[in-house]
Amino acid sequence: MTLIRFATYLSASALLGCAANPPVQPAASGKSSFDGAVFSGETTQLAKPTPGIEPYRAFYQGGSGFVSVTSVRETVETMAAKQCARSGKVVRPLQETTSKPPHVLGNFPRVEWLFECADPIEAKAAAPAGVDKLTQIERLKKLLDNGALTQEEYEREKGKILGSR
Repeated sequence: MTLIRFATYLSASALLGCAANPPVQPAASGKSSFDGAVFSGETTQLAKPTPGIEPYRAFYQGGSGFVSVTSVRETVETMAAKQCARSGKVVRPLQETTSKPPHVLGNFPRVEWLFECADPIEAKAAAPAGVDKLTQIERLKKLLDNGALTQEEYEREKGKILGSR
């Protein structure tokens, strides 16, 4: 009997413990992964969309309830940064939806971003006033580490933040 229970547990874990990582897509071409979901999310509006710039949607779900929402958010941020880096732009988050705890029974940590890709100069001008230089450099370093920026781009942008270039 214990062998049957173990096999059942193993099968359920395999089915429920899968991370979801659909590709980044234009927001207009698909619906939110939270729409119609059994477990709802909490949405935070971060910025207003820029007229004429196409918004994108990035979604990621952790593979278990033991993954933090913060690490899932970092994955979504990386996905968005890579999407924008392809066109030489930077991420400008518009909206974030996150899963609500408790993260059990299939309600694994999930994060979805609506974002647009902006020119680096425009994004810097639109940055919140309270963001200090260290935070901006930390964000750039994450983009460098994730391959979204080259070393040259990182140094150039860091110089702009520090006012040396």
